[in-house]
Amino acid sequence: MVDANKKFITGADMAVKAAIDAGAQMMYGYPITPATEIFTGWIKNKQNFLQTEDEISAGFAVCGGVLAGQKAFSASSGPGHVLMQDGFIMAEGMRLPFVLFAAQRGGPSSGTVIYSQQEVMLACYGGNGEGMRLVYSPSGPEELYALTRRAFNEAWKYRFPAIVLTDGYTLKEKSIVDFSLINDVENFPAYPLVAEGQNIHWPNIFTSEEELNHELNLAKADFDKITPLVATSEIIQTDDAEVILIAHGIVAVAAKEALAKLRLENQKVGLFRPITLRPFDKVTLDKTVGGKNVKQVIVIESSFGQLARLVKDSMDTTLGKPFNYIQYPALGIEIEEMVSEIKKIII
Repeated sequence: MVDANKKFITGADMAVKAAIDAGAQMMYGYPITPATEIFTGWIKNKQNFLQTEDEISAGFAVCGGVLAGQKAFSASSGPGHVLMQDGFIMAEGMRLPFVLFAAQRGGPSSGTVIYSQQEVMLACYGGNGEGMRLVYSPSGPEELYALTRRAFNEAWKYRFPAIVLTDGYTLKEKSIVDFSLINDVENFPAYPLVAEGQNIHWPNIFTSEEELNHELNLAKADFDKITPLVATSEIIQTDDAEVILIAHGIVAVAAKEALAKLRLENQKVGLFRPITLRPFDKVTLDKTVGGKNVKQVIVIESSFGQLARLVKDSMDTTLGKPFNYIQYPALGIEIEEMVSEIKKIII
């Protein structure tokens, strides 16, 4: 018997469904692999869209849409994600609920067209701002759906721009998803940020250093206030762990399997997986790494240390736990390979 609740679906189609279910009204974008399928999937679902002449235009179009109260969003990757930061940092400065799917691909520049985890720092701190944006790192299709819904809700609720940081593997692979297990959530409503007919001076450029400093301090206070409400992570078998693995996104999927194999060999290994990269779940990180049995930390990622930088910047410096790294920039990391590399470090 066919189960109507189960569908064989790509990650890109999950992202589109999540955006539709979140009440998104408009997509502004420019096609770029591997984010193009989000754009084409949105169009196939007969949703409102505008293909702009480039990613810069798409970014500023999203800003205009949300100012008018439109749940607008975009999707990009690699060099397009770089260009999109122009509008995105304006959204950061003006506190606009800009939602962006960033599908990481290998760099620098055009690099390769499918996969990497090399856009972490760009997503978290791109542009000439302070990184006051929300960045979510899904580890599978169900979480891609859930975090997309969160991105729209929390962007509009807290008025910070949001990035769903995914990758080509996650978007292009097909998997069976049981939609009966996916929890629906209430949508936070969109609203016009500038009322019709209202004359308002809403600066994005300030005439004095003191004025900008004041605005940045206000934004920082708000960001710090929402951090305990937004910062999220997952921990697995950390209570007795002597070694803490840290990984995010699709690499964390492999890390979970590697952990299971190592546990069968009586290796006391645990996993800390950040779900939000901005804000980072510092409280859980410190508690996990600071465990009485923990002897070392291994950060595993498809880049030369971008996740590691976030971890070190967030962690209590007094913990003093030694760090090791497994780094495969622009490459996927297979489970057996991960197990082998971890064993080299801990034995």
